[in-house]
Amino acid sequence: MKQTRILMDMHVTVEIVDRVTSSVFDEIYDYFSYIDDTFSTFKKTSEITKINEGTLTPKQYSNDMADVLALCEQTKKESDGFFDIHRNGKLDPSGLVKGWAINNAATMLKQKGLTNYYVDAGGDIQVSGHNEKGKPWTIGIRNPFNVKEIVKVLRITSEGVATSGIYERGNHVYNPKNHKPVTDIVSLTVIGPNVYESDRFATAAFAMGPAGITFIDRMNNFEGYMIDKNGMATYTQGFEKFVA
Repeated sequence: MKQTRILMDMHVTVEIVDRVTSSVFDEIYDYFSYIDDTFSTFKKTSEITKINEGTLTPKQYSNDMADVLALCEQTKKESDGFFDIHRNGKLDPSGLVKGWAINNAATMLKQKGLTNYYVDAGGDIQVSGHNEKGKPWTIGIRNPFNVKEIVKVLRITSEGVATSGIYERGNHVYNPKNHKPVTDIVSLTVIGPNVYESDRFATAAFAMGPAGITFIDRMNNFEGYMIDKNGMATYTQGFEKFVA
């Protein structure tokens, strides 16, 4: 079974090869709705908005909010400060929370005993097992200059894939060291052990500009594919093992 719904202003697709009832999909989409209600910086009633408005103190944070903010601080340290959720005096954990939420949704499916599934929110993806044909899941990396074109097709069975780039929101990633938008690269895709890890480090690496692909290359169990403003692709040493 496969369903796509629009949540968090993006397409969220869940595909489950194992036999399930539709209530499983409802549970997953309810979870994503909760994430949106909690972490959306665009919703006036969200918890993150209340924090940014100063109406909630740290002692009043939900457990999930406290966890996410702690993970953001950890990622900042691990990326030498290139992952930074502070902007114009406010907090925006969106560079980590989407991958974290997708990974949690996938864990919910795993805890139900499911082994073959695919969860995609806005192009960040977690898979498990195989597709309906009994083969690895195939993931396309879109051309940032022409989103209808696929430049690489990946085959994965347990990894997470996340892309940071100009696809949906334009130049929205800033280098926190100089407070300027990153313009010399346009797309950076990261394959990691799960989509949470891939998403947070894709965001951090993109903020580094061209040096980001080297940052990913030096990490164990991660691969990356970067496209610069001139359309030139650079990828890590082990990336091709995932290419279909």
